[in-house]
Amino acid sequence: MKINMFSQQILSKLKKAQNVAVLTGAGISAESGVPTFRGEGGLWKKFRPEELANFDAFIKNPDLVWEWYHYRRQIISKIQPNPGHYALVEMERRHKNFVVITQNVDNLHQRAGSKLVYELHGNIERNYCIDCTKDFSNQEINETKNILRCNCGGLVRPGVVWFGESLPMEQWNASVQAAETAEIFFSIGTSAIVYPAASLPIIAKRAGAYVVEINLERTELSYDADEVILGKSGEIIPKLVQTYL
Repeated sequence: MKINMFSQQILSKLKKAQNVAVLTGAGISAESGVPTFRGEGGLWKKFRPEELANFDAFIKNPDLVWEWYHYRRQIISKIQPNPGHYALVEMERRHKNFVVITQNVDNLHQRAGSKLVYELHGNIERNYCIDCTKDFSNQEINETKNILRCNCGGLVRPGVVWFGESLPMEQWNASVQAAETAEIFFSIGTSAIVYPAASLPIIAKRAGAYVVEINLERTELSYDADEVILGKSGEIIPKLVQTYL
């Protein structure tokens, strides 16, 4: 296992690989300035994330939950993708089958230009009715002074996965398939402790993939990864792309 450098093995594999999968976590977004879930300021310090990001809290007090999400959306709307996001777009152009699997809800991968993104925890820029699942745009949400209700009468909620909810099955199954067919699997900016997402690198490795971890510090995955590169993903990924492309 190589630490803090690119091995010839990863460079050689990247030049030949057709199937590449990437799992991203909060670390890559933090480099753009996206605050962590538990880093909200002001009023929201009084609340634990679990008290706001769950279905029961929404039904009990939808105004409060929506106020929090409006606050978070305002922050994220002013944030831009970083060089790490853009470098993944360059990698996507190089490989025949390239997939980004993200635990982030900030939409930064799509804004950077990534075409195929599986969102395990949803997207903060989407909304839907809890009864009929009809989609609603952010514009419709922002233009409504009161809590938006669908024509069917159901409440409209943020399109994110809350505590206690299952991952979207279609996105999860597609992510597992990508892991099982990847020749190279990257785990970027994630603690590797939140399941089931944390199982994807292991699924990939058992299926024969070369697993590369890029993170600020070592994690549980580091013991199983074929290559560990410590540092900021916004610096490492662009350098990697420049080296092998």
